[in-house]
Amino acid sequence: MHRFVPGVLLCVAVTGFAALVESVELRWFGQPYLETLVIAILLGALIRTAWSPGRTFQPGIDFSAKFLLEFAIWMLGASVDFSIVAAMGNGLLLGIIAIVTAALIAGYLIGRVLGLSQRMAILVACGNAICGNSAIAAVAPAIGATGRDIACSIAFTAVLGVIVVLGLPLLVPLLSMSERQYGVLAGLTVYAVPQVLAATLPVGSLSNQVGTIVKLVRVLLLGPVILAVTIFARTLPQDGARTSAPADDGARRRIAIHKILPWFILAFLVLSLMRSANLLPDAFIWFASKTANVLTLISMAALGLGVDIRMVAQAGPRVVAAVSLSLLALLGGSLVLIYAMRLA
Repeated sequence: MHRFVPGVLLCVAVTGFAALVESVELRWFGQPYLETLVIAILLGALIRTAWSPGRTFQPGIDFSAKFLLEFAIWMLGASVDFSIVAAMGNGLLLGIIAIVTAALIAGYLIGRVLGLSQRMAILVACGNAICGNSAIAAVAPAIGATGRDIACSIAFTAVLGVIVVLGLPLLVPLLSMSERQYGVLAGLTVYAVPQVLAATLPVGSLSNQVGTIVKLVRVLLLGPVILAVTIFARTLPQDGARTSAPADDGARRRIAIHKILPWFILAFLVLSLMRSANLLPDAFIWFASKTANVLTLISMAALGLGVDIRMVAQAGPRVVAAVSLSLLALLGGSLVLIYAMRLA
């Protein structure tokens, strides 16, 4: 284990500095425009661009980027309570599921049309459809995404997430939306729960309550989505590989079907089911939530330390276009749902 210590400590140091930057943002501007998670991965990428960690640090960086992230996803299951679905009407619940499903498909197809790799397209689609950075971080190890893919998708999604929070309230007078309508719109389109609060509180308390519930239902879909995209990703040829596989390749895939679910996905589902059945004590839920948050931040710093910004810049325009068009598709679908259901 001593081989991992230098690299893990480096990742912890980067994470600590990122948290300090967010606290400065909070003090100066009243709110963090870039969260610690985003700052950690960008700071790690800046360090990696200027300096390449040697053998002393690499084992710990790899350990943090893979195992710590997988462990964080397991702990995240303790924060998922499926009973919240009972608080939603059946019509709106089905509508949310339909919008998320359509957004996933549209985001993936848009990414592929624009020339993104299969796994990058999946990350962009999941980030837009579910919960931005958290979804990208959770889905990435399940589909074998590279650090460069994760850095690209998180960086551009984070920027657009801030733009959405600032610009979405402008639609209220433009479209003459009620507080409930806007709450549903914000819950369906804004990436993170704190961002939903920032986008809805200026409009009204009802928008805030509705938006938060809708957003939490989207977050609850993360588990099923991880399972679905994991299975989907295993059926795809590797990027750059031939598109037509011989028959024996298909046979090997069928034989390896029991390997489709990684251990941390199963652990996530078990823990979330235990939480929903009230089998977990409050102290453990609090501990698991904090642990998942800290380990995810450290993992993002590790991923950043494996990414050269010059490589990320090469994929920039296509990723920006894919994220922007996917977000517009999600926004359009959400508006259609709101007016089709005649939500007042």
